[in-house]
Amino acid sequence: QVQLVESGGGLVQAGGSLRLSCAHSGSIFILNAMNWYRQAPGKQRELVAALPTSGRANYADSVKGRFTISRDNARNTVYLQMNSLKPDDTAVYYCNAEVRDRQYRTLNYWGQGTQVTVSS
Repeated sequence: QVQLVESGGGLVQAGGSLRLSCAHSGSIFILNAMNWYRQAPGKQRELVAALPTSGRANYADSVKGRFTISRDNARNTVYLQMNSLKPDDTAVYYCNAEVRDRQYRTLNYWGQGTQVTVSS
């Protein structure tokens, strides 16, 4: 089983920055990607940033140029650096690990979510 623990959320003024962290533990046979999602009240959960193991990072258009996803393999941690934050960025942010088990089945694991609130 894979466990994800998120941290770094909080309250920030518009134009400010936050860095979210996601530490993962447990056995992983194949890691396809680490991703960040967010969900605002009344909206669907959306993919914000994706970091495939075998490819380049991808971002939602709404955050492109402002957010950066990165990883520290030594610390088993994935980060989401969020700059130039806007009130529309207010949401609960979720870390997601997309993995394959030894039967090559795709599985998804989720963090508990961390609240990000951006004030005007």
